[in-house]
Amino acid sequence: MEVLVIQNKIYEIRGRRVMLDFDLAELYQTETRRINEAVKRNIKRFPDDFMFQLSSNEFTNLMSQNATSSWGGIRKLPYAFTEQGVAMLSGLLKSDAAIYANIAIMRAFVAMRDYLTTTRTLTAELAEIRSMLELMRHTDEETMEAVNDLSEFTRDEIDNLYAAFAALSSKTPKLEKPRAPIGYQTSGTAKKTVDRK
Repeated sequence: MEVLVIQNKIYEIRGRRVMLDFDLAELYQTETRRINEAVKRNIKRFPDDFMFQLSSNEFTNLMSQNATSSWGGIRKLPYAFTEQGVAMLSGLLKSDAAIYANIAIMRAFVAMRDYLTTTRTLTAELAEIRSMLELMRHTDEETMEAVNDLSEFTRDEIDNLYAAFAALSSKTPKLEKPRAPIGYQTSGTAKKTVDRK
């Protein structure tokens, strides 16, 4: 029996994941009334958190959500069995088909629970990433506000510095005249040098 087929028969009603009696009967290859008879004979095994009967409003909502017309011939409101109720029901039905179906149903409930746990973990991680991105965006906005809040005087000073740097970099150095040699000369003769020996 395929887990996905069973998971499609698990509904959330009253905040609990449940399977309906007629879906269980189909999986167990028996009649719905046989399941309900077994439950009524052993009603003490099925407290309200294991099994409950749907109200007409709940059943109408469920039919409209699933757009199913195959439920039209139901005369009584169905019973909903939680995972614990299905486990308790397995002790009442002894056929091989019921045993194999019940094993598959338990696996489907476990797979669904694992999926929901993984989904919650991923959702929490995504929420954390979103909050970090929001914090980074907020920090960037504050930085830009600080830059925009510079006083007019500070902006003028920065503009003056840029203008000074531009003026300095655009000036070309002047060519200097050749310098006169340093030392003394006598009239009409070559430069005397002093011998330092």
